[in-house]
Amino acid sequence: MTSSAVPAYRRMSVEQRREQLLDAAVDLFGHRRPEDVSVEDVAAAAGVSRPLVYRYFPGGKQQLYEAAVLGAAEELTGRFTLPEDGVPTERLGRALDRYLAYVDEHDAAYGALLRGGGVVGTSRTDAIVDGVRRRAADQVLRHLGVAEPGPRLAMLVRSWIASVEAVSLLWLDDGKQPPLPELSGWLVDHFTALLLATAASDPETARVAAAALAQESGDSPGGTLLARIAERLR
Repeated sequence: MTSSAVPAYRRMSVEQRREQLLDAAVDLFGHRRPEDVSVEDVAAAAGVSRPLVYRYFPGGKQQLYEAAVLGAAEELTGRFTLPEDGVPTERLGRALDRYLAYVDEHDAAYGALLRGGGVVGTSRTDAIVDGVRRRAADQVLRHLGVAEPGPRLAMLVRSWIASVEAVSLLWLDDGKQPPLPELSGWLVDHFTALLLATAASDPETARVAAAALAQESGDSPGGTLLARIAERLR
């Protein structure tokens, strides 16, 4: 006597089932273009039926994508807040270490956060992603001792954050090379270089850079970078 194959559904609480479906969606969104992911794909990845996906996410793929983006955003924003101890480049390095650790540990979620767009991107998801960037910028400026930056300094910080995002995605595409400590150190140096370059033409940034670099020591990231540059120019 043969028995037909029937999917074995594991009993879960509402929250557990929702999390299972969202995990499957995050993984798919992170490794494919979001517009190429279907509700059927999510159901197959989670080992459930299509109607079950709609039971928990009545809005279908769009709701799944927005939930994936929001979950990743909330996790990332929690990594920007750090105690204000140490010199500025050391604090920036610690924040980057936490940020890049998330990229490393949750590469699919990070991809879902930043590789959206197309038919699934909405003003809501754009606002969520922009909120992450603004909170990151606020934290960087806070560690520089700036509450209300002028346009050039604000542009510097936001452009650096955009660079961190682009570099993080390239790092994932390149097999997570170079090692994280090297990547983090390079990005801190990148920020210091941008700060100095902007200080050459913007008085506000010049004041901020002078105050920040005055706190650096000979073995801090900022102090080490300046020493290396001085050595190269001899």
